[in-house]
Amino acid sequence: MDLVLNICDDLILDKVWAIVLPASAFASSSSAAYLQSALNGSTSHLPIISSDASKWSQLISYIPHPPISVGALSPLASSTFGSAWPRDYVPRQLISLLVLTLIGIHILYFTFAWLSYKFIFNHEMMKHPRFIKDQVKLEIKHSLRSFPWMTLFTLPWFQGEVMGYSKLYDDVNEYGWGYFVFSIVWFLMFTDVSIYWVHRWEHNPRWYKWLHKPHHKWIVPTPFASHAFHPLDGYLQSVPYHLFIFLFPLHRKLYLGLFVFVNFWAIFIHDSDMITGHPLEKFINGPAHHTLHHLYFTVNYGQYFTWADRMGNSYRQPASELDPIHEVKAAEAKNQKAALGKDL
Repeated sequence: MDLVLNICDDLILDKVWAIVLPASAFASSSSAAYLQSALNGSTSHLPIISSDASKWSQLISYIPHPPISVGALSPLASSTFGSAWPRDYVPRQLISLLVLTLIGIHILYFTFAWLSYKFIFNHEMMKHPRFIKDQVKLEIKHSLRSFPWMTLFTLPWFQGEVMGYSKLYDDVNEYGWGYFVFSIVWFLMFTDVSIYWVHRWEHNPRWYKWLHKPHHKWIVPTPFASHAFHPLDGYLQSVPYHLFIFLFPLHRKLYLGLFVFVNFWAIFIHDSDMITGHPLEKFINGPAHHTLHHLYFTVNYGQYFTWADRMGNSYRQPASELDPIHEVKAAEAKNQKAALGKDL
């Protein structure tokens, strides 16, 4: 997120913060006088605060801030003379990260979930006997309620990243292209096995009912169920992604790409697809595997691969006869038969 924050600071946030918390609103007459001498006596354009200060300046004047530098008061800083909260001020970083993360997760969720729902999800599954009335609307509402809390839980990881505590790096040559490629595989393997055990732990009867069962409300999920978690559940399953970069070096731009990918994958495996018989079926934990997890609860906990489930004796091979579409067709046939009986 440090890369995203820097880009957004450059493009818009510096201007936004300069408008919301302008340095001029906190500048005393003495600081203005100091700036006057620093700029060779040119005072006509300086933001001198007086009793005629704007109502907004008076309203925010009590807000804590670090010492205001002369540079922040200079007209060269920005059109609004810079912000009293500079880029490296932690409260500003936390608020910026909170807003950017909320905007980002909403964009990712609605973009990828809608595309999957529109072009991949089999809408016939909505006729399944265990498909809840207004389920899509309920999945979206559940997700939207969880997003703010999941973001708050995640904020310390992002802040640590911004403050330079992670092992993210910028130059590929620092570790070489061989490690760059290896780090992709290692990231997927590390997070896959970690999420497997977090996910399996969440199925423990002692806390399953309140922690993970809300997600299993969607027996036949749509892509919009991908983020419809209890907030703590969603956060715990995301921890391996954040933990990785504090343990192992990873290219900063690669991490951003992988972070988008894992959100896409979470949506992709919730499309209730049961396409079977393809060559990667025994190795990749795809939509068919996760569909079985929602149907049978204690199988296929993995995220990307099947190897953790195989080692943990929780693997179930997808098969065409397990496709929930059969229940849809059976229910339709039963309804047609009942309708014919009434006509007779």
